Amino acid sequence: MVLNYIWIGFFLVAFIVATIRTIGYYFRDSIGSEWLFDESNATVFNDLVQSTFDMAETSVDISIYLIGVMALWMGIMKIGEQGGAVKGMAWIFGPLFRKLFPDISHNSPAHGSMLMNFSANMLGLDNAATPLGLKAMSELQEENPTKDKASDSQIMFMVLNTSGLTLIPVSVMALRASEGAANPADVFIPILLATYFSTLIGLSVVAIKQKISLLNPTVFLYLLSISAAISGIIWYFSSLAPQQIGSYSSIAGNGILMIIITLFMVLALTKKVNVYDAFIEGAKDGFSVAIKIIPYLVAMLVAIGVFRASGAMEFLIEGIKWFVELFTVRTEFVEGLPTAFMKPLSGSGARGMMVEAMHTHGADSFVGRLVSTLQGSTETTFYVLAVYFGSIGVKNTRYALGAGLMADLAGIIAAIIISYMFFPI
Repeated sequence: MVLNYIWIGFFLVAFIVATIRTIGYYFRDSIGSEWLFDESNATVFNDLVQSTFDMAETSVDISIYLIGVMALWMGIMKIGEQGGAVKGMAWIFGPLFRKLFPDISHNSPAHGSMLMNFSANMLGLDNAATPLGLKAMSELQEENPTKDKASDSQIMFMVLNTSGLTLIPVSVMALRASEGAANPADVFIPILLATYFSTLIGLSVVAIKQKISLLNPTVFLYLLSISAAISGIIWYFSSLAPQQIGSYSSIAGNGILMIIITLFMVLALTKKVNVYDAFIEGAKDGFSVAIKIIPYLVAMLVAIGVFRASGAMEFLIEGIKWFVELFTVRTEFVEGLPTAFMKPLSGSGARGMMVEAMHTHGADSFVGRLVSTLQGSTETTFYVLAVYFGSIGVKNTRYALGAGLMADLAGIIAAIIISYMFFPI
């Protein structure tokens, strides 16, 4: 419902701004505003209509390109799934999650579903992650004493989902490639870092609220190990010259991806999986995903295109820039904020914002890389909250939304800082 109002709002605001600009142009002599309403204001409605055609065409072009890219990566992910990569990650992180969900019985089937869901999310298996997440939430509901109110475990599960910890941001890299990025994977490390901080803050907020000790030996050891690895990455890249950071990040990102692909295939072979058939099965899913997102891309890109063509986007950005300049001289990140603002509301909406920003500024520009990092740093909090809790009839979500939004904010701030670090201007 929120997205419905936002989508309509783009068109209404665009129409109002365009009307003001048009009236202002034709009455500029009488109101003495020749300096404000120049010749560009006379054609604003023509620009609005033209933008609808241009962005609709852009949406389809992107989706057609994505058919091949998504088929490729979903095929590779299916190999990893059948080869046991998901189960392997569940085994690795099992002891940690048992400590984070203490009110769930030791033999509850929810443990397996949750771990499989987190593992699928980290590997970018969106199609597998969502049904596993819904299954986990249903199993958690079985042990929930108050059926219409979210339990502590359900909130922890939801917030960890919305923090969006991901190891392989397939869709982001695919969209960057579709927009002509020289190295689509150069945002791999920045996204990993940003989503880590988002997850850490989300986990900490919920843990404090639920009085879960993050100093528990098991929990602390896991967090310390992950934090040490992340700190090592930050330290290493901070020691590089600015011109080296982008190239080294690209090499590391592409290298890790190739290692993962090779590992998936080796694991599949050891389990006697027909790798080719598994790839084809996953590629079919990728084809379906690419086709399904066409209406969403058309809807959002056209709305955003109209909003920008009217001049409303420029007014908004300049207003935020003016405010930011009161505190700092670095305002380049402001162009990426529309993507950040949209992400908690809608994944498709944020995707549209990201594509539009890359289309306008270039995929390899600072803004293009920033919006890519922002897109991969968090999940769609409102969507996850509505789908997961709605599927089991929970009406009182308690502090789940607040905790999820705090994780989002942490991811946004981290994405901005890390982008300045990795992609110096």
